[in-house]
Amino acid sequence: MDETTDPELTSWVDVPPGSHFPIQNLPFGVAARSDGKHFITSAIGNHVLDLSELERRGVFSTTPLAGKNVFQSASLNQFMALGRDSWKAVRATVSHLLQADNPAIRDNGELRESALVSASEVQMVMPVEIGDYTDFYSSKEHATNVGTMFRGADNALMPNWLHLPVAYHGRASSVVVSGTPIHRPSGQTLPEGAEAPQFGESRVLDFELEMGFFIGPPGELGEPISVSDAADHIFGMVLVNDWSARDIQKWEYQPLGPFLAKNFGTTISPWIVTMEALEPFSCAGPEQTPEPLPHLRSEGKRTFDIELEVQLSPEGSDATTISRGNFNTLYWDICQQLAHHTVTGCNVRTGDLLASGTISGSAPVSRGSMLELTWMGKEPLKLSDGEERKFLQDGDSVTMTGWCEGDGYRVGFGKCAGTILPANEV
Repeated sequence: MDETTDPELTSWVDVPPGSHFPIQNLPFGVAARSDGKHFITSAIGNHVLDLSELERRGVFSTTPLAGKNVFQSASLNQFMALGRDSWKAVRATVSHLLQADNPAIRDNGELRESALVSASEVQMVMPVEIGDYTDFYSSKEHATNVGTMFRGADNALMPNWLHLPVAYHGRASSVVVSGTPIHRPSGQTLPEGAEAPQFGESRVLDFELEMGFFIGPPGELGEPISVSDAADHIFGMVLVNDWSARDIQKWEYQPLGPFLAKNFGTTISPWIVTMEALEPFSCAGPEQTPEPLPHLRSEGKRTFDIELEVQLSPEGSDATTISRGNFNTLYWDICQQLAHHTVTGCNVRTGDLLASGTISGSAPVSRGSMLELTWMGKEPLKLSDGEERKFLQDGDSVTMTGWCEGDGYRVGFGKCAGTILPANEV
């Protein structure tokens, strides 16, 4: 076991019960102070630790980061590119500084004042400069549900689905951080029974419960990354909401797949939870039948036991929990996804985001989209305030969260939230 994930570790910083950010987590993010200054940070309880300040004071001078000044940037890309040895060295240093018996920051009032900041005094911003974004379709239950709705149960899965991780290239420019509002998109749709399309705002707006991972060290053009080597290129994970306009998608997607139906906004959580923090919660994924071809065979515990939850809040009303699932239900794991993405020699770059696709389980409550939860609008959801929803309305807020449950502590991702605003005029 990595000593930084020891369940017995405690911090001199107060960590409230149920916090997503105990000393065993130590995620990475970028925060903005009230003066607009951005700084790279980690989270502990209800506080953030300014890693740029610690770097200026020489805290990382005995690590592989010595002299590199990677934390003086406004994004994590430089740090992410350094690789696992550097990530682990920084994690070990930060863990040591925050442990209950270490006085280095605890008893240094001036340093504690400058480096440890209340989370309520900062705003979390986009942590990574994202170059490319790929969205997979890796949940068998989700693919089966959607296929059943549109093609019937006998033809639910397409012939390729059990043989490779299906995906499409998304739009990185519209990936936004939690809290950013999303305007309802407009586009062409074909109303039921109509012979010609019409243009207007989407009437069938949806969320998609997903998780994503960021690329650290890049791949070289022409050189595939194998399943066994994939983990060395994965920096950490975030929650993802890949908003979806179902009516626009239904009309446009054949033969090339999603385009305008998904390019208007994708929300991620601001904290990147490292693979080291997730390692204690690794577990086996679903059995894969038929066995994948050799280049996609994944061995050992390649997925993680991450509880997931979605809440919907109409404007001015309380939240209703509408979905509860788990990341470990995904059929294709993240190492298989990365190996498949690069098998042609496609080069991934530091900061690239790869998302899982909608995560759904076998129970109705674990379905990860409104499309499934309401079965294409035929079974409306009843909310706590008495309202019903078939799909998202203007003013609705969707909040996703996820965590791993340890012995007396949680390693969590915080929140991935967004509110639907009315469509802009076209």
